[in-house]
Amino acid sequence: MSLKQFFLGLFFSMSIAGFGQNSSREVLFTINDKPYYTDEFSRVYKKNLDLVKDESQKDLNQYLELFIGYKLKVNKAYKLGLDKNPKYVNELKSYRNQLAKNYFNDTKITHELVEEGYNRLQKEIRASHILILVDENATPEDSLKAYKKMEEVAKRAYAGEDFAALATQYSEDPSVKDNKGDLGYFSAFRMVYPFESAAFTTPKGKVSKIFRTRFGFHILKVEAIRDNRGEVTVAHIMILNPKPEDADQDLAKNKINDIYKKIQQGEKFEDLAKQFSEDKSSSSKGGVLNKFASGQLSSEAFENVAFSLSKPNEISTPFQTQFGWHIVKLVEKHPVKTFEEMKGELENKIGKDERSKKITASLNEKLRKKYTYKRDNKQFAALTKLVTDDFYESKWKQPENAKDFTAPLLTINAKKIEGKLFLDFVEKQQKAGLKIKPIAKLTENLYDKFLEAQLTAYYDENLENEFQDFANVMEEYRDGLLLFDLMEKEIWERAKTDTLGLQKFYEEHKNEHQWKNRLEATVFSSTKQDMIKKALDLLKKKSDAQAIKDKLNVNNVINIMSNTGTFEEGSDALPKGTKFQVGISDIVKEGEYYFITKVDKVIPSSIKTLDECRGKMVNDYQQQLEQGWVDDLKKEFTVKVNRDVFERIKKQLHP
Repeated sequence: MSLKQFFLGLFFSMSIAGFGQNSSREVLFTINDKPYYTDEFSRVYKKNLDLVKDESQKDLNQYLELFIGYKLKVNKAYKLGLDKNPKYVNELKSYRNQLAKNYFNDTKITHELVEEGYNRLQKEIRASHILILVDENATPEDSLKAYKKMEEVAKRAYAGEDFAALATQYSEDPSVKDNKGDLGYFSAFRMVYPFESAAFTTPKGKVSKIFRTRFGFHILKVEAIRDNRGEVTVAHIMILNPKPEDADQDLAKNKINDIYKKIQQGEKFEDLAKQFSEDKSSSSKGGVLNKFASGQLSSEAFENVAFSLSKPNEISTPFQTQFGWHIVKLVEKHPVKTFEEMKGELENKIGKDERSKKITASLNEKLRKKYTYKRDNKQFAALTKLVTDDFYESKWKQPENAKDFTAPLLTINAKKIEGKLFLDFVEKQQKAGLKIKPIAKLTENLYDKFLEAQLTAYYDENLENEFQDFANVMEEYRDGLLLFDLMEKEIWERAKTDTLGLQKFYEEHKNEHQWKNRLEATVFSSTKQDMIKKALDLLKKKSDAQAIKDKLNVNNVINIMSNTGTFEEGSDALPKGTKFQVGISDIVKEGEYYFITKVDKVIPSSIKTLDECRGKMVNDYQQQLEQGWVDDLKKEFTVKVNRDVFERIKKQLHP
């Protein structure tokens, strides 16, 4: 984690705590006539109260000084133009976009979709379908033609005709040649949302109503419903099916049977998979496949065998699929997770799924009710005449005078949106492949999309005005980013690179940084008295630490531990009562442990060198630089505190 991430992470966690504050506002102080209010001071003080360790910072007089110092630094950052730095601008924009996502989400609808998705995940449905293809942007005439065709097929299905035969004859799904419309088992989030909804709302054995997806019109028949089997991880050994021209058609079958016999004789599955499996994507991993759910593999037969195994390491008998002969070993079963375990995952899936259109539609509806908006119909008529049939071929270009259409086309509250922006929007929409005709209908449809986009943009632009909590967090994050860049520029880098200043500061404060008496020593410890006695005897015979451990730690039993180093007086690593004199101590017992200390050298107390206390010295030097800098800022900017207001806020915070 970088210093900036840590700094802003702490800053942001503090900011979140301020949500929902709504104190009355009075001007507490000004900096060059710019006002700062009591509600912000009160909010920040309250949320930081439990975070500060220095009790003096909880004193309101002291805290006011800190708060003014903080705002002085922010003013200095603006004065230096740090807010114009492209890196800062992009970082702030990225953060705002991330934070704003929470305000575009309809919590109620999202929760309903999460619950719906989770409930559907409890079951797996086997369904067959019939598809009549039609592009999602097709003309009304083409859509109607496709619907009529599906309507005729649906009537026959409702009348009881064989669904598989109808699918084989009429379905335009390319896979129908192989599956006769049977899609196998699937659960939620496996099919496009309208298809999934039709499957989960149609009773078993019944045929659905006609419904549309982006592929065209469908009907489906629910063949079976079962409990969700969850996911499974298996390993397999595969021998490919023989080719029609192979002389020995039983070669693959015989080979898989021989491998199975070797498994039964006790040979390792993984080793046999590496040696013999012809699935090169998994053989090197001992045959292990990625975990899968029903309907994710191309072979239902393989899935059924995999899910039929019940205990880890259970191995199937050889079986054949359309790909080859297999032996499967169960690695792990993964049952459906609980709602709480899946909630975050489901919310993420919904954001990427067609379900998200419900959330967008809900927001659009709210914004249409929330804001006053009006279209200039005269301007719209003029713009419509500029759009030609070239649009349908994605060849339409804005006319040369498009830039002249600066008159407002749309007004949202007091915001004027010029006609040129609509032309830009129309040009980009050619990629969507809309086929709505005539042009008048097309431009009305495009205007509706344009309106929704502009309402959403207006809402986004005004989040700070509409949500005080959003405004608070953004202001604090904005200031936090600036403050980081300013501190790095003015204090942190200077403290690291100003060697003369740091040396001078060290000379002034070195007496505050002293070593206590120290020992260069080795401490031996053991829970066994007889072993520590043996260690003492060996020490007296001039054996070193490693030789003692080699002698006494035998048969994988650790009887003696040693710790060699330089220890300061009072160190927890030294046994209590350790004498500061060269030599070998007596055996000392503390709790369950016995200790001996061998002292090689006694180092008297002394002042730490700059290198020995550099980290602390740099930190203290930074604080001195910062304090002197704040004093200079107070001279550079005019600060006026409203003392009467401050006394009132003190009584509110500390009644």
